[in-house]
Amino acid sequence: MLERGEIAYEKTVLIGIITKNQNEEKLEEFLDELEFLTYTAGGEVVKRFTQKMDMPNSKTFIGSGKMEDVRVYVEQHEIGTVVFDDELSPGQLRNIERILKAKIIDRTNLILDIFAQRAQTSYARTQVELAQYQYLLPRLTGLWTHLERQRGGIGMRGPGETEIETDRRIVRDRISLLKKKLLTIDKQMATQRGNRGKLVRVALVGYTNVGKSTLMNVIAKSKVFAENKLFATLDTTVRKVVIGNLPFLLSDTVGFIRKLPTQLVESFKSTLDEVREADLLLHVVDISHSQFEDHIESVNKILDEIDCRDKPTMMVFNKIDTYQHEIIGDDLTIERTKAHYTLEEWKQTWMSRIGNNALFISAIKKENIDDFRKRIYKEIRDIHVTRFPYNNFLYPEVVEE
Repeated sequence: MLERGEIAYEKTVLIGIITKNQNEEKLEEFLDELEFLTYTAGGEVVKRFTQKMDMPNSKTFIGSGKMEDVRVYVEQHEIGTVVFDDELSPGQLRNIERILKAKIIDRTNLILDIFAQRAQTSYARTQVELAQYQYLLPRLTGLWTHLERQRGGIGMRGPGETEIETDRRIVRDRISLLKKKLLTIDKQMATQRGNRGKLVRVALVGYTNVGKSTLMNVIAKSKVFAENKLFATLDTTVRKVVIGNLPFLLSDTVGFIRKLPTQLVESFKSTLDEVREADLLLHVVDISHSQFEDHIESVNKILDEIDCRDKPTMMVFNKIDTYQHEIIGDDLTIERTKAHYTLEEWKQTWMSRIGNNALFISAIKKENIDDFRKRIYKEIRDIHVTRFPYNNFLYPEVVEE
């Protein structure tokens, strides 16, 4: 174990592969994110192993030679946890555990573990527990390796198989119970949403760790938990906000991520009802992140899945205070890429087509927040006036200073 301050972090190695669909640059990007996930879960990454393959090895994910390199390193450096960047099959998981004799976790399991740590309310804990059981069910045989000599057949239908089948039945029953519990909570939350009256609803959406909760705190003057870790917020928070004299409801939702486990997408769809029922989406983007365009695409893909892509949306490019572009200098051999764009140059790209629906702010430094408030006010006023034309006179065209 490594000590960082007073917290003990598990020594961890990461493993990923380069394929025809995932080049070296893309893999490094995914591994950077996987390292941040590992840190969020309580791990300290000490080494990365990568291999170029046409496709993952069906038995051990990586080749036998590379697996031996990993085994030696794990043994020599007393590594407790090995994290794979892609989801492992039950068979791969079992084989790798047998070789490495360490705790084996894939990206899906890691994200589920973080969600389990972060879940605060009964609703979030129920959603995460359902996702965990759905992930666990096909992998139950891997938990009974001490009984694997009992293969079944005539005279061999021993307690091993019975125990596994009993375990599967318990898990299936638990899944059924959790689904029923979620349905009950969903009905209660739908009633709560219905009781909020006719106020305009605005939802913050975006990739994880882009500053949604910080922005929520600035606008709503609330104290939503915000931290520079992935998935700091799991529970949807709704606050009544007033800009000028115009009230509306603002909700902060769970952040999205690439390769989001399907079990979580399914179990958290009900949480995203706040997004479905919103009149306006504020898509928050961390413009200081080198891959922010990929993040936008990932969020849009999930919005597509929950039928929210066509909702009125404003793009909020956050963290302009930490944006830095690369400088070529006098080296004429370097090809200019997007990494060299200044903020002003970015604004002249596809962002220019968004027009007034693109906002550039720093939530933590409160840069351009006044302009942000005015733009939000105008959008909400337009929605409100369309819905209630008879009280148009109550709200001026511009926010009064």
